[in-house]
Amino acid sequence: MLNIKRPQAPKKAKRRQAAGDGGSSNVFSMFEQSQIQEYKEAFTIIDQNRDGIISKDDLRDVLASMGQLNVKNEELEAMIKEASGPINFTVFLTMFGEKLKGADPEDVILSAFKVLDPAATGTIKKEFLEELLTTQCDRFSKEEIKNMWAAFPPDVAGNVDYKNICYVITHGEEKEE
Repeated sequence: MLNIKRPQAPKKAKRRQAAGDGGSSNVFSMFEQSQIQEYKEAFTIIDQNRDGIISKDDLRDVLASMGQLNVKNEELEAMIKEASGPINFTVFLTMFGEKLKGADPEDVILSAFKVLDPAATGTIKKEFLEELLTTQCDRFSKEEIKNMWAAFPPDVAGNVDYKNICYVITHGEEKEE
């Protein structure tokens, strides 16, 4: 799956305290209060038995409620093992913070683009890239396409420099040429 949308990094905020945190964790400072509340609501939905910990059974129940009835134990265990310990709200928030703070490494994103560039030119035709982004997987809206071309305008021949896109996704600013 090729997804070049730039991940939205958590907004910096003043240190926030949440129920049960007691101010001991820095993870709450990574999010605005409204974001913390949204994650708390999601946590509460997933914590089906309301014991304050997301367990394998909680995951099975919430997935079943979304129509995924035959999830294998191994898959559920792999999800639980992504955490460093029992998944309480602070661990849950930390996991989201880690996922949101960056994209895949630059070489991984570059390799994905290279698949679309068999001639190894370092560019992709605008029309081809736009077609992919509006018809495959996480489809871009017209507004997202407009924003992408504003940020990464194609050259006069209609070529898009995907190496620059990769750099900006992973470093957050345009490369000095």
